[in-house]
Amino acid sequence: MHLFIEILNIVLPVFLVIGIGTGLKHTGLIDSGFLFQTNRLIYYLALPLLLFHKISTADFRATFNPLVVLNIVLAMCVVLAGSYLYASLRGYSPASRGTFCQCSFRGNLAYVGLAIVASAFGETGLARAGVLLGFLVPVMNVLVILVLTLAQAGNGPDKGLGHYVSEILRNPLIIASLAGLAWSFLQLPMPVAVGRTLQIATGMSLPLALIAIGGSFSLQRLQGDMYKALLATGIKNVSMPLIALPLLLMAGIRGEELAVAVVMAAAPTATATYIMAQEMKGDAELAGSIVILSTLFSLPVYVAILYLLRTIGG
Repeated sequence: MHLFIEILNIVLPVFLVIGIGTGLKHTGLIDSGFLFQTNRLIYYLALPLLLFHKISTADFRATFNPLVVLNIVLAMCVVLAGSYLYASLRGYSPASRGTFCQCSFRGNLAYVGLAIVASAFGETGLARAGVLLGFLVPVMNVLVILVLTLAQAGNGPDKGLGHYVSEILRNPLIIASLAGLAWSFLQLPMPVAVGRTLQIATGMSLPLALIAIGGSFSLQRLQGDMYKALLATGIKNVSMPLIALPLLLMAGIRGEELAVAVVMAAAPTATATYIMAQEMKGDAELAGSIVILSTLFSLPVYVAILYLLRTIGG
């Protein structure tokens, strides 16, 4: 019972902050315009600064393990292939097939994953998660574009591969992650004034991100095929970490390194899936429903995962 309460005290504060965002929206203290600008601030400045700061100041050789990256990517590919095959066999439309698949493996690593890691493992865990995210975000974006393009193959003109490659290369999270990785790998010194500025500025990143998630919640977005939405939610929230865990254990990953990787694998469906569904002729209604359900269900899932990790010594 003591362990359960300890884990609940780790996970619950993250979701209470999300709840604060929902409450602020319903009381009118923040509105859609504020959330739009806040999301831009988070996406283009706050989270990139946080990622660069945590990754660049981390000991690259101590926090980077290629086996962790490879096995998380392998887990994503297994989920991608399985969900795409299932959607194809069930005869899902191209729009639903691509959206169902991307929502099943694309996690909200930056907004929710980092927040849970920070709450559970502190600065050392956050540094590990930041380095891991630096490698996973580019891979995940490539896989998303691949699956959405494949789903839409022969279904009318699209913007071409070059457009989407350009979008990936201009992604501020990817740019910040790669810059941080290079800085850490080269062991470049961080000027004191710059380091202190980043420390102050990045303090707003995770709270703002969580409030923005809460403020964006709307039951009106629970539309479309709820069976598909619930199934994709189960795949992302439960199957993804359960596939990643044995792969990591077989690779010899243990302790905090294992726990951080599994927590990141269990991150709920990314809010960006809704944007990508609109951008690439996917099912935006389905994506919106999966994002909401996956985020809501991630509370009990994270409690269960952290309890399991503590039990096995992760």
